[in-house]
Amino acid sequence: QLQLVESGGGLGQLGGSLRLSCAAPGLTLDYYAIAWFRQAPGKDLEGVPCISRSSGSTNYADSVKGRFTISRDNAKNSVFLQMNSLTPEDTAIYYCAAPRRLVGLCVLSALPYNYWGQGTQVSVSS
Repeated sequence: QLQLVESGGGLGQLGGSLRLSCAAPGLTLDYYAIAWFRQAPGKDLEGVPCISRSSGSTNYADSVKGRFTISRDNAKNSVFLQMNSLTPEDTAIYYCAAPRRLVGLCVLSALPYNYWGQGTQVSVSS
């Protein structure tokens, strides 16, 4: 089993920054592609960024390109989402997700993702 745990959510200021983390205690997260998704009330689930296995290629939604960065810290067995230049449109519940272990590439569609964290709320004031 892969248990994903998000943390780092909270209230951010307009133009400010937050850093989310995704961890998988007891397993090596580097073996998995990881994606961050977000969902605001009444809106569709949106893939934000993803990173392939072993800190490979990344993909970003156009809405966050240049503002958000996904990265791995294997020493911490974690994947981070650095969120800069926050806007109220970034307000959502953020989830990290992983496909099965052998899936190397990442996509921003939810279809390949089998494992999901509980979500962490991000709210950005105006």
